[in-house]
Amino acid sequence: MPTHATKTTTISGRETTVPLLPCISADETLAFYQALGFAVTYQMTRPYLYLALRWSDIELHFGKGSKNLDPSEENAGGCLVMVDTVEPYHRAFTEALRAKYGKVLATGRPRITRFRPGQSRFSLVDPAGNNVIFIQRDEPEELEYGGSAKLTGLAKVIDNARILREFKNDDRAAARALDIGLARFGAAATVEDKARALAARLELVIALQEATTGQSLKQQLLDLPLSEEARSHLSDELKAAERLEDWLARTRPSQPTPPKRTGASRRR
Repeated sequence: MPTHATKTTTISGRETTVPLLPCISADETLAFYQALGFAVTYQMTRPYLYLALRWSDIELHFGKGSKNLDPSEENAGGCLVMVDTVEPYHRAFTEALRAKYGKVLATGRPRITRFRPGQSRFSLVDPAGNNVIFIQRDEPEELEYGGSAKLTGLAKVIDNARILREFKNDDRAAARALDIGLARFGAAATVEDKARALAARLELVIALQEATTGQSLKQQLLDLPLSEEARSHLSDELKAAERLEDWLARTRPSQPTPPKRTGASRRR
């Protein structure tokens, strides 16, 4: 009897996953992502809404959001973008926003979250409340909410505030944790840990625009008897507030005004 060969197929392993995110305003969505440098690869609003955008090898697609979608909750949809090194992406988007708006969109919605040295992620929050999160591949897989179990006292509070700030994007909760921790553990903490906590809280003052408490925290930080060696070791942490102020305040460099044309030049 004749035999029939069985046709087999293999999985190539070259899959592409493209997120389909909700959109409430095509114009606002396009304006934000194009400002970041995304190119529009497809655009349709009738008979239904569909947008496709691309930046490098990152593709984001958008469809009409539900009637119950509340952008203010900022949980409409999400996408994780895994990268080797996260800082260059943050820098590229920051520069693109400055080029478009003359400033960074750092508050409200849409926005880009801030970035501190050593941080392993940041987010783009778009007009519909979607979160596109850029994550460094070697980021630890497990987080200990409440702070690392290996730490105690103010050191553990500082670690908890870091997680609230960088992974939950909850600056107010991070500020509360530091305020409570400083009050509870500050007297018994090492000078270095107290400096780290005050510096972290001062950076949150800038982020939360709490001008009334900033001067007091600055003075407390200045009054600490930190050695030069400790100041050098904690340099990045101590400069966090200053770095954030610079990031928020710096605008696009002004372009030189072209010289006015004289009457003679107009008649050429």
